[in-house]
Amino acid sequence: MINQEKAPFTLKPLPYAENALEPHISAHTFSFHYQKHHKAYVDNLNKLIEATEHKDQSLEDIIKNTAGDAGKAGIFNNAAQVFNHSFYWHSMNPKGGGTPSGKLAEKINEDFTSFEKFLEEFKTAAATQFGSGWAWLVLDQGKLKIEKTSNADTPLAHGKKPILTIDVWEHAYYLDYQNKRPAYIDTFFEKLANWEFAERGLN
Repeated sequence: MINQEKAPFTLKPLPYAENALEPHISAHTFSFHYQKHHKAYVDNLNKLIEATEHKDQSLEDIIKNTAGDAGKAGIFNNAAQVFNHSFYWHSMNPKGGGTPSGKLAEKINEDFTSFEKFLEEFKTAAATQFGSGWAWLVLDQGKLKIEKTSNADTPLAHGKKPILTIDVWEHAYYLDYQNKRPAYIDTFFEKLANWEFAERGLN
């Protein structure tokens, strides 16, 4: 589990090659996003917790124990971004996209009435997140919900279980899509969304 890792944290290998999502997300984008942005969060987190009570805690515990503490905002932001990015990589698959099936499809129909309504709500959340942030499918008290978070914030900090996420920070898509965030969002759901990973999160 991503959130059960303990310090010192490392940049975990991607679940696929950096060019595996082309032409939808380029290896050029992945190189910057994974090797620069994600790695910086990992390195910064290790430095920030080195001489603190958090140095022996899991990633999830660090996130929960620093959320809302202004004096530990740096630790929270970096820890949350380590988790968010690791979760985002797994939220995509080179053979993803389309429509889910099985238990996830049933749960979506139950909680959103239809896949179409679910997709509309998810896309709207991602498109309307002002500035940097994330859009999430979460499990909250047994019900699937769509949420968006700003900057480094994550559902883990609010007692909710992440199921799937899309990164809408500009560095996630700008080299490939420029200012066309809606096109990136459409491509994510049509070609990349890892429904199998999302379904495993229901357990």
